Amino acid sequence: MTPAQDSVYMARAIELAKKGRYTTDPNPRVGCVLVKHARVIAEGWHRRAGCGHAEVEALAKTDDAAGATAYVTLEPCSHHGRTGPCSDALIEAGVARVVIAMQDPNPLVSGNGIRKLREAGIEVDCGILQADAEQLNRGFIKRMTAGYPFVCSKLAMSLDGRTAMASGESKWITSTQARQDVQRHRAESSAIVTGIQTVLADDPQLNVRMEQEVKQPVRVVLDSTLQMPLSAKMLADPDTVWIVTCSREQDKIKRLQGTGVKVFRVDEEHGRVNLKQAFALLAEQQINTVWVEAGATLNGALMNTDLVDEWLVYMAPCILGDRARPLLHLPGLQKMADRKDIQMTSVRQVGPDLRLAFTVKR
Repeated sequence: MTPAQDSVYMARAIELAKKGRYTTDPNPRVGCVLVKHARVIAEGWHRRAGCGHAEVEALAKTDDAAGATAYVTLEPCSHHGRTGPCSDALIEAGVARVVIAMQDPNPLVSGNGIRKLREAGIEVDCGILQADAEQLNRGFIKRMTAGYPFVCSKLAMSLDGRTAMASGESKWITSTQARQDVQRHRAESSAIVTGIQTVLADDPQLNVRMEQEVKQPVRVVLDSTLQMPLSAKMLADPDTVWIVTCSREQDKIKRLQGTGVKVFRVDEEHGRVNLKQAFALLAEQQINTVWVEAGATLNGALMNTDLVDEWLVYMAPCILGDRARPLLHLPGLQKMADRKDIQMTSVRQVGPDLRLAFTVKR
């Protein structure tokens, strides 16, 4: 195969992997294409944890993989989990070559699958469309390499940078199209994080409402003093609600646990939940990607950390005025030298609104 042909088949494998973007957590999204005599003979993708991996799914669709080339978006696994090692399956099928977009980011297993394939006499090439594969699994990669999930905070604001009227009224600043876009981002996330003040003010459900098959993300409330009301809408489905607190009040903890929610405790920092510990805890619970939907206080606190990887700001073509509520609560900024410099990475029109993506310069 030429490099151009390798790229074409790998691009197809990446498209297959994207089919699992709403369902595979906590596993990575992986696609596989089997090619023989310049013809695709089988395809597969990983649907959800516990189901067959992409390579196994593809091999199950053909009995003629001997001598074929397998294009896989992630290094084939070499260990036993819920399913057997994919590297063994490829070896047993007699494939002649394996093209891999990226190595497994797990430092405990990275390179083992490649080594096993090469020891079996299979030609292995790695790094084809690597950036595209990394983008697809950026949460899984960060959890494996840094011990934190990939964190994206969503903000909706008017043209003058306001998020709600002074009364708290905020429905709706942005358009129907923007809110549908938010649903897709929620669906791609392992967890949706908010603060207790948002729960008390808006009583949101924070679930995903889409027609496609979706693994509902965990809904995480950062609640320093356990103010979570037992009547909150999200407690109608408590199995996917986690409370992270720094409170030691056992009566409140037991009352919440009695509803079916999980309660995790971390240290306090300035009277509030220690954010770094909270997000490290989420990674320990196999949360790959976090979608933050919160108010000015929590987002201001997050701006002062290195925890947020991307800020998505939906800007609506409207004016709310200087008495309306601000985007971020950052009282420590007193002079220009204190400002937070950000870098825009993309701009896209969503309906009548703009979706702006930023990273914070570090």
